[in-house]
Amino acid sequence: MKSIKYIIIAFAVIITFAACEKKDYPAGLQELEHHYYAIFVPNNNTSVTVARTQTTLLKFPVQFYSTAVRDYDAVAKYAVTTFGISTPAVRGVDYNIVDKNGAVIPSADTTYSIIFPKAIQAMDTIYMKLLNNPAAGVRKMEIQILDNITPQFDVDIFSTAFRRPVTIN
Repeated sequence: MKSIKYIIIAFAVIITFAACEKKDYPAGLQELEHHYYAIFVPNNNTSVTVARTQTTLLKFPVQFYSTAVRDYDAVAKYAVTTFGISTPAVRGVDYNIVDKNGAVIPSADTTYSIIFPKAIQAMDTIYMKLLNNPAAGVRKMEIQILDNITPQFDVDIFSTAFRRPVTIN
């Protein structure tokens, strides 16, 4: 008898949920229509430790999240910072930010850009070349994806995946 009661209750719950009115909700809020995200992959702020003698390029994958194709290019910004680091790595001495072919990307202020054509969801990569600095000791830096707020679009970050601390041994 108990099992029949449970079956009837389960059936009533299923009927109740099946009878609910389905509503068509809008795809998104208009104020967030041109709002995107750029994050490191994997989706965390895990630090990376590398040997100063490494000859292959360091690769830091970046995921750009978008749900639409636009008539403009979205730009994600990133920077290399040593703020608050006691043994900072020095650009041009310990490392350089480079393209996939190893050519140095110039920057007046350690800020760089990744362009996502037509704001289409995609993956890209930040590349770093180590310069095998012979100076003794560990060097550190942090690559940070930055918010890029423009009148046309916002490229935002996730707090869980916007920075990649790097230690050069």
